[in-house]
Amino acid sequence: MIEVKNVSKYFNNVPVLKNVSVNFEQGKTNLIIGQSGSGKTVLLKTIVGLLEVDKGKIYYDNIEFTSLNFEKRKKIRQEIGMLFQGAALFDSVSVEENVMYPMNMFTDMSLEEKKDRVNLCLKKVNIENANKLYPSELSGGMKKRVAIARAIILNPKYLFCDEPDSGLDPITTIIIDNLIKEITLEYNTTTIINTHDMNSVMGIGEKVVFIYQGEKCWEGNKDEILHTDNEKLNNFVFATKFYKK
Repeated sequence: MIEVKNVSKYFNNVPVLKNVSVNFEQGKTNLIIGQSGSGKTVLLKTIVGLLEVDKGKIYYDNIEFTSLNFEKRKKIRQEIGMLFQGAALFDSVSVEENVMYPMNMFTDMSLEEKKDRVNLCLKKVNIENANKLYPSELSGGMKKRVAIARAIILNPKYLFCDEPDSGLDPITTIIIDNLIKEITLEYNTTTIINTHDMNSVMGIGEKVVFIYQGEKCWEGNKDEILHTDNEKLNNFVFATKFYKK
């Protein structure tokens, strides 16, 4: 579990996150949704530690992450898998080398052990015999699969996904969403997904947090979201204010 307690973040004295508190549950797909500029990406970055909070605390399984120094945070980061928007693969190296990268950083495994682990993870995401290909030779969906393989290579306890379906067609989006959900269940990870795709919300949204102008405006699940009387959420989900006569 990851706990966010009363977190605020400012840029040039302008509040971007305002006293946000939320628990992200282990073994579930936790989705952060909101309009562009709502603060959802900033929230994700503060949880990972790419941005420092100005107020509040963040806990990883009861360990206060925000108070740790660089070395102690490194131990937690070894348990984090990250799927970046656009996959963020290294263009100049092969699929195998891309997936192997976290192991080179954080483990003392032999080359043979690393290759075995790469093959296992590529099989997990249904990409086999692609080890020697380069990112330029892959489709958008295949790149995301490789990026997922890299994200799970160290058996993460925590998995972060930033707009995992960005740029994908609807069918590939469903495949990637289902793959993330399967991995979440298999590894029992605390998975946090930053998205604005309502198809993803309705497909895998076991817990959904709606951020509006830097504040947590609503939380629930994919079933509850259809029956809420929260006007701001309804405007986001159904674009109601744009269709009113």
